[in-house]
Amino acid sequence: MLGAGPAPAIEMSYALTRMYSDLSIPPPTAEQMMVCYGFGCRRRMFLDFTDADRKRLTEILAPGRASPEAERKAVQQAVVWFDRRVGPIIGTSSRVARADFRHFDAAHNFDCFDTTRNAASLLLILREWGLIRHHTVGDPRYRGNFLFGQTPHNTAVLIERTSRQGWVVDMWPRAYAELPDVMTVEQWLTEN
Repeated sequence: MLGAGPAPAIEMSYALTRMYSDLSIPPPTAEQMMVCYGFGCRRRMFLDFTDADRKRLTEILAPGRASPEAERKAVQQAVVWFDRRVGPIIGTSSRVARADFRHFDAAHNFDCFDTTRNAASLLLILREWGLIRHHTVGDPRYRGNFLFGQTPHNTAVLIERTSRQGWVVDMWPRAYAELPDVMTVEQWLTEN
């Protein structure tokens, strides 16, 4: 008897595809995503989305249909939902903001490498489900210049469909279950 086979891949840009292939991790599908944690995606867990998960995310994103701004606010809530959904399972429910190697607790934290992949995966799934209408998922962005006191950092990005404005969705600067930073890419590039 033939099985259903693997879930079809979500359409992605070259940069997003490389984000997964460079780590030898599968990209998200409409049914599951690989959750990265432990700094540099050294620890991994598959998150299989249940019918209840999809229902809740649909409810969270519903107000976003009103406008691009409303959609970005709804995306913030969806990222908080994600944090609360995986935190108790993988042990990141006490994670700290801006975690890096200096915190000596990689097993219970995300660095920006992890949060970029997790947020991008969630955004791709929300787009695949038709829950993001005013934006598309953009290529991750990078900033950092030690000469100007800026540490290396990267993040997931949404692109507003009408204006083509890039908006970061950055959960790394925030602690567990806090709203992620959502700001223009231009503003984000000046932050530290």
